[in-house]
Amino acid sequence: MPHRAGRADRGSVTIWLALASLVMVVLVGLAVDLSGQVYAQQRAHDVAVSAARTAGQQVDAPAAVRGLAAQTNAVAAVGAARTYVAAVGMSGDAAVTGGGRSITVTVHAAYTTKFLSVMGIHELPVTAHAEVRVVRVVAGVER
Repeated sequence: MPHRAGRADRGSVTIWLALASLVMVVLVGLAVDLSGQVYAQQRAHDVAVSAARTAGQQVDAPAAVRGLAAQTNAVAAVGAARTYVAAVGMSGDAAVTGGGRSITVTVHAAYTTKFLSVMGIHELPVTAHAEVRVVRVVAGVER
C-alpha cells in the first residue's frame, strides 16, 4: 500500500517548482523595472539641477556690473532652463521668484518598463525639482 500513496504525490514537486519559478521571474522583473525608475528619477534630478544652474547664469548684467544686486533676467533664465531640459529630451518648466533671486526648475520624464509592460504598465512617471539662489558674494560674504 505505501507504493500507492507515493503515486498520489507524483508531480507535486514539479508544480511547486513551476510556481516558485514564476514568482521568481515576476520578482526579478519588478526589481529591474523599479530600479530603472529610480535611475530615471536620478537622471531627471540631475537634469533639473543642471537646468537650474544654467538659468542662474542668466544674470541681469547691468545691475551686477555696477555692484547693485545679483538677480537674473527672468525671461532669459526661464528660456535657458526650458532649452536645456528640451535638449536632453525631457519636458519641464522653470519659474523665477524672489525678485529674480530664486529659480525653480521642474522636470517630468518617464521610464519605459521592461517587464511590467506584460501586466499593462508601460511607463513609470518621474518628476524632479531643483532650486537655485542667485547671490552676490564679496570677499566670501553673501551680500
